[in-house]
Amino acid sequence: MQTDHIRYDLLTSDAMRGVLRRVLMDAAEHGLPGEHHFFITFMSTADGVTISSRLLAQYPEEMTIILQHQFWDLTVTEDHFEVGLSFGGVPERLVVPFSAIKGFFDPSVQFGLQFEPAATETTETEKAEIETSASETSRTTPTAPSPTALAVPANPSQPAETEDKPKPGQGAEVVRLDRFRKK
Repeated sequence: MQTDHIRYDLLTSDAMRGVLRRVLMDAAEHGLPGEHHFFITFMSTADGVTISSRLLAQYPEEMTIILQHQFWDLTVTEDHFEVGLSFGGVPERLVVPFSAIKGFFDPSVQFGLQFEPAATETTETEKAEIETSASETSRTTPTAPSPTALAVPANPSQPAETEDKPKPGQGAEVVRLDRFRKK
């Protein structure tokens, strides 16, 4: 296998996180249009995530929030978003870096994005170290898992389909970016 010096996997991940950033920016500026609403799943202990200790105790690994009718002060920056939500009648302010997000789903149009945890993506420094090591030992640079665009079921409580081919009778096709990668 040849070394991917361009790092398409990281470029694709950044682009897909950019879609999420853009959607949230539009929602912050104009509100949610029509029936759109968002399920956002993130790692609750990832670097940069700010949630109360009460919520962290309830969701020690990951948390899914819904942005629909009752959220406020949505602020989006280049690397994170902040939002006010109520949990059990208690208002909370959450800060979520885009790198902590594992999934995004808009059930009104059956659109979803799934991300590998950012911790598995290689940083520029790590990439340079790997490439240096690879050139010295003739090994190739390992590739980080890439995000996957999903066609997800209408009921978000059901697990999302992750196979490359749809089952008979299903109208949506799962698109896996790995399909286009040379093996």
